[in-house]
Amino acid sequence: MKQILQNLKSGETFVEDIPVPLPNKQSIIVKTSTTLVSTGTEKMVVDFGRSGLIGKIKKQPDKVKMVLSKIKTDGLVSTYEAVQSKLDQPLPLGYCNVGKVIDIGPDVKGFKVGDRVVSNGNHAEVVRVSPNLSCKIPDAVTDEEASFSVVGAIALQGIRVLNPTIGETVAVMGLGLIGLLTVQLLKANGCQVIGIDFDQDKVALAKKFGAIPFDLSKQTDLLSFANQVTQERGVDGVIMTLSTDSHDPIHQAAQICRKRGKIVLVGITGLHLLRSDFYEKELSFQVSCSYGPGRYDPLYEDRAQDYPFGFVRWTAQRNMEAFLSFLEQKRVDISNLVSHRYEINDAEKAYDTLHKGRSSLGIILEYKTTEDFTHTSHKIIAYKKDGVPQSEVRVGFVGSGNYAVRNLLPSLRKTPAVLHTVCSSGGVTAAYAARKFGFLKATTDPNNLIGNPEIQSVFIVTRHNSHADLVCKALKAGQNVFVEKPLALSLDEVAKIASVYRKTKDQENSPILMVGYNRRFSPFVSKMKTLLNSTSAPKSFIMTVNSGKIPSDHWTQDLKVGGGRIVGEGCHFIDLLRYLVGSRIKSYEFIGLKKESLGQSDCGSISLTFEDGSWGVIHYMSTGHRSFPKERLEVFVDGKMLLLDNFRSLKGLGWSSFSKMRKFIQDKGQDNCVKAFYDAIISGKGSPIPFDELIEVASVTIELGAKACL
Repeated sequence: MKQILQNLKSGETFVEDIPVPLPNKQSIIVKTSTTLVSTGTEKMVVDFGRSGLIGKIKKQPDKVKMVLSKIKTDGLVSTYEAVQSKLDQPLPLGYCNVGKVIDIGPDVKGFKVGDRVVSNGNHAEVVRVSPNLSCKIPDAVTDEEASFSVVGAIALQGIRVLNPTIGETVAVMGLGLIGLLTVQLLKANGCQVIGIDFDQDKVALAKKFGAIPFDLSKQTDLLSFANQVTQERGVDGVIMTLSTDSHDPIHQAAQICRKRGKIVLVGITGLHLLRSDFYEKELSFQVSCSYGPGRYDPLYEDRAQDYPFGFVRWTAQRNMEAFLSFLEQKRVDISNLVSHRYEINDAEKAYDTLHKGRSSLGIILEYKTTEDFTHTSHKIIAYKKDGVPQSEVRVGFVGSGNYAVRNLLPSLRKTPAVLHTVCSSGGVTAAYAARKFGFLKATTDPNNLIGNPEIQSVFIVTRHNSHADLVCKALKAGQNVFVEKPLALSLDEVAKIASVYRKTKDQENSPILMVGYNRRFSPFVSKMKTLLNSTSAPKSFIMTVNSGKIPSDHWTQDLKVGGGRIVGEGCHFIDLLRYLVGSRIKSYEFIGLKKESLGQSDCGSISLTFEDGSWGVIHYMSTGHRSFPKERLEVFVDGKMLLLDNFRSLKGLGWSSFSKMRKFIQDKGQDNCVKAFYDAIISGKGSPIPFDELIEVASVTIELGAKACL
């Protein structure tokens, strides 16, 4: 299928072939007929991409501070690579989609195949969307009309935040697409409206819709005009639907407001507020969030958990439904809001129009394909059709997120392995990874990799709750498995993996199981291991992990999906100490402060004792300052010390043959870890990490994760 993507680094907008997305339990799959280009939000994205480096820096000063902080801790090269990788990843464009449902997840209610729906889906021939951000379209509403529902919901939410009553006067500053819809909705609500803009054509449209026009290109005294309209009282409220860096509009909005008036920001403007403007009139200022309550809430969007109707009357979805009702009743007219129409194949022309044309309003994209996207063949795309290259190692990749693209795939590309097929459920990142790293195919269905006789080895780099099931399927198919940590989220899953793996050991060519504990493969850690092996005395370890804060609604914090941070990331450091000691873990404890919002602790101390008498403590802290190194390990043994600082330097005290080791770039061992897996496949000597250690570390980590929830 075709999809429109934006490269933030080069600014290029292009149409890419993407495998059709796979439905999850709580999503619907829609075949698109029409989409609307948002001339506000999407223009900002396009303009940002097409601006130079200096322009990007000016537009995101907060990101610059984060980059400078990362340089201090991780080094210039590592930071530069991270920034370039982020900018290089394609961004799907669009959020106003109309089409028919062709597939639904098993947990979806209220929709069926064949329903005509509007959603916040991207510009693509097929989209996967949340049922909570989708609405059925009334028969009396055309596809083109319905494509305005999402931007209409944005306008409607801005009005709800303002909460005007019948007869009040409201000024709308900025008469783009959302501004003109806001004018019509306010008029339908019984309000008097002043429409304000520099574009005389848009001002004329606002007048046609019933607004009192104010053309900033011809008229200059907005305050006097507003006083004249309101009999010197001032407007009751201002809705700002503009996009500008200037601080003047917020000052003008405050000037024309009456005492205790209200200003609502829907668009973007400079926000240098003058205290006198707001103090003397006791003005209120509020920002309206997108389509309404539920937007950006993972429970609402990803898990389809609706808000109770009696407590949250107007959610994002219900705002979209309300706007559809306005369209059905002909109380909102979009016939004059469409300025351009293009077919999906001409999308690049559409975005050139958006970038260059100041007067563009609604740009409609049409999808006229008659193709049936329900067939399995549409879930895979071949990029090289001249056969599979001969190699002892042919690799499939399930998961192509940020870590896979930034770390694992660059490391794998340094080996002679053939990159066969890459998979992501949505398709966009898989297609990107295929193009960037030279995979033969991209798919959205993991069944095209697991069990495929052309693929000998599988990398599993998906969300944590899918690891165990995918590992078992691949092992049963006789494929070598490299799974990113953690191995599993429960002891039952660990036991299942162990059972499946031990059965494969009886096969003639038993597969290798490897977990991506890369830190034990760092050259710094290899040096530490060599030094520590020279003494049999018990060792003492202090590991400090300045993990940083992650929002409570991030998927890694979800115990069912990510397992929590102790299970999801703490396993790295438990494995590291287990490797350096070289002895089984005897006992373990966790002490931390439970966060009620998480149902767990993501800040605490893990204590470990080992059978050889060694002990260690891992201080996993999410409350530190980001300028402090993320990882630091101190080792005390037999009158000597080792200090590993953020995998950039290693210092030794008391060692006759070693004093220091330093690298210009941070090296956490990703390259060596992947190479070790590749070499193990070639040599047939088994996993670089003994299976019993994998099971031991996984079991200990899971039990510590449970303690973090007590």
